[in-house]
Order: sequence, then structure tokens, then C-alpha cells
Amino acid sequence: MSSREEILHQRTTAYGVRLRPETVTAWSFLLPTLLLLLVLAVYPLGYAFFLSMTDAQVSGPAHFVGLQNFVRLLRTAIFTLTLSNTIWYTLGAVAAKLVLGLVLALVLAQRAPGMRWIRGAVLIPWVVPTSLAMLAWTWMFDSTYSVINWVLMHLGAIAEPIAWLGTPRLARLAVVLVNVWSGLPFFGINFLAGLVTIPQELYEAGTVDGAGPIVRFRHITLPLLRPVLATVLLFSVVMTSSDFATVFVLTKGGPQNTTQILATLAFKLGLATGDLGNAAAISLYLFPILAISTYVQVRLMRRVWQW
Repeated sequence: MSSREEILHQRTTAYGVRLRPETVTAWSFLLPTLLLLLVLAVYPLGYAFFLSMTDAQVSGPAHFVGLQNFVRLLRTAIFTLTLSNTIWYTLGAVAAKLVLGLVLALVLAQRAPGMRWIRGAVLIPWVVPTSLAMLAWTWMFDSTYSVINWVLMHLGAIAEPIAWLGTPRLARLAVVLVNVWSGLPFFGINFLAGLVTIPQELYEAGTVDGAGPIVRFRHITLPLLRPVLATVLLFSVVMTSSDFATVFVLTKGGPQNTTQILATLAFKLGLATGDLGNAAAISLYLFPILAISTYVQVRLMRRVWQW
């Protein structure tokens, strides 16, 4: 037995299980990632759960209060409004990105001159820094200097400038529009990647059988695109429901809290009043909903893959 084999033979656990060289190598590669997840994800999440069950303030000791913060929030009008805003904001933005993403992917899948450049240009909203993009949209929606108002007025569509971010309904529409604009490339490119993996022979066979474009899309494209659809929806629901930057930069939750979502409310409550306990409880309120939706979508993806 060589010296290397002797060393590996001596590397046993307390139960006498020999560590194979492949196992040692695998854990050596996984260890840095696991440490990052522990420091950047597991520890903050656990600490947030701890804070949510206390009356912790920026100054002063924290006392354990159990689930009182969660129960108290349900009796608060601004929280119930914020929870409703978050749900509708997520559903509206994700639904729009899903439909428009499919349309965009179908357009990008066509063979046309300059399509490579068009595919690259589609990624611009995704790669532009969020802060710069939100500042640009804030200027575009400004009631005084809005380029949107300027175009509409010169076209004769409106007689006076519109306060896009000062009117509740228009503000809700504006934040959803900006979220769709920034997230649409993610949907389109992922759906395009799924489309190019579908064998063209299936479409040719469908055409020979007399199937039109709608029938081919329903019975060939959608079924084979389900794994990609489920994965993209899973990530989008999580990211959209916690989209802090879009709402905070554009409206800061206004007007009259009509665009307030849980992420912005938790930020305001935690920094403005120093109420860390309630702020942590607010940030964790969607955790059960997201966990259930993630579980359901994972189960659906497994069924699709087995199919």
C-alpha cells in the first residue's frame, strides 16, 4: 500500500466509514459554496426569524414575544393594504411577462436578417444597472419633464400633463410596467432557449397532418416548453414579490401607500422607526406563500420531466 493510500485509509469517521478520494474531492469543491450559503443566506434568514419573534429595537434589549408581531400586523390597515398590493403586483407583473415573453421568444426564433443583433439588443433592459434604469423611468414619468407626456400632447392624445406617479391607478400601472420592462428579457431569452431545443421534425409532421400555427403551438410548443415555463415562473414569482428597487425608486410606496409592497414597508419601518421586530415579521410574511408555491411548482416540474 502506497503512502497516499495509507493516508486515505486512515481518514475515517467516528463510525469507521472510509472516505473515498472522490468524496473528499467533491466536498472540497462544495465547501466554499456551502460556506457562502451559510453566511449570506442561512444565517440572515435565521436571524430574521429570531428578530420577528422579539420586540427588538435599534436601541435597547430585545424580548421574546412569540407570534405577537405577526398577529398584530394583520390588524393594521396599512399592512393588509400592503399585502394586497404585493399579491396583485406579483400576479399582474408575472402574468404580463409570461404572455409577452412567449410572444418575444416566438419572434426571436424567426430567421430574419439582423436577428442576432436584435437578440442582443433585447438583453439591454436586463443588463442595465437597476439604479440607472429606475432613475431614467422616474424622469420619463415626471409630471413636468415627462417625455411620455410630451409625446402624447404632441399627438393630441392628452390636453395637459398627466401625473403618472401621483395618481394611485396610474402609479400602480407604472410600477408594473417598469417591472415587466426589466424582467421581460429574462423570460424571452429563456423561452427562446427552450424553443430551439424542440425538434423541427415535429412541426413538419404537424404541418403535413394539416395542423395550423395555433394547433402546433398548443400541442407541440407548449407541452415541450413546460419545464422551462415552470422554472422561469418559479424564479420570477420570488424575485417579483421582493422587487424593492423598482417600487422604492419610482414611488417609495406612494401615493397613499397604493404601491407599497412588503419589501418597501419593511425597509421604511426598520429604518424610519427602528422597529426591527415588526420589520422582520413583515419581510417574512410572504415566506409561507412562496414556500408553498415553490413546492407546488417543483412537483409540477417533476411530473413534466417524468412525462
